[in-house]
Amino acid sequence: MGDSLNASIGQGYVLASPLQLAVMTARIASGRAVEPRLVRAINGVSQIPAGEFAPLDISEANLRVARRGMDAVMNSRRGTAQRSRILPDEWRMAGKTGTSQVRNITAAERARGVIRNDQLPWNRRDHALFVCYAPYDSPRYAVSCVVEHGGGGSAVAAPIARDILLFALAGGLPPLNAVPSDQQVPMRDRNEAMELFEPEPAPVGRTRA
Repeated sequence: MGDSLNASIGQGYVLASPLQLAVMTARIASGRAVEPRLVRAINGVSQIPAGEFAPLDISEANLRVARRGMDAVMNSRRGTAQRSRILPDEWRMAGKTGTSQVRNITAAERARGVIRNDQLPWNRRDHALFVCYAPYDSPRYAVSCVVEHGGGGSAVAAPIARDILLFALAGGLPPLNAVPSDQQVPMRDRNEAMELFEPEPAPVGRTRA
């Protein structure tokens, strides 16, 4: 029973990779059994399945509850990741914060005054997690972000995932007014500091991947 309770909140023996978290998010968003593909084509033959993925064997009503909850995380006044929301309605984002506990604060540490995760040595701090998708009404992208020993998902992982999602939605650096006003100057500074990779044009003809 104890392990079941831990598993219900993603603790204990639960293990999930960033790719598994992204697939989970894509499935919640779409209601379909999305499967990842690491190879686009082999010898010019597409490895992407034709048509849509099969529907999940999950009640659509239950999926709507999960989506509404993820929307509230980002867009309600009390949402845990409300500071990392995307403002334009056409890019409305849904997400979920998470924290993967590395270890408990021991009684001896508490006696020494250690009461917060950020007071622990770096390698003993919790991992920060965040998953998201957008646009909310017509999902196109799903993102998962894990920051090892980063602490809280809302403060550390959510802003990173939001910026990745924005780049995908905008097809490049997004307009600054896509984020709340108090975050526009830091975003501008980050954008100016980046050296963006310009991919070479794809070769004409058959390709191995």
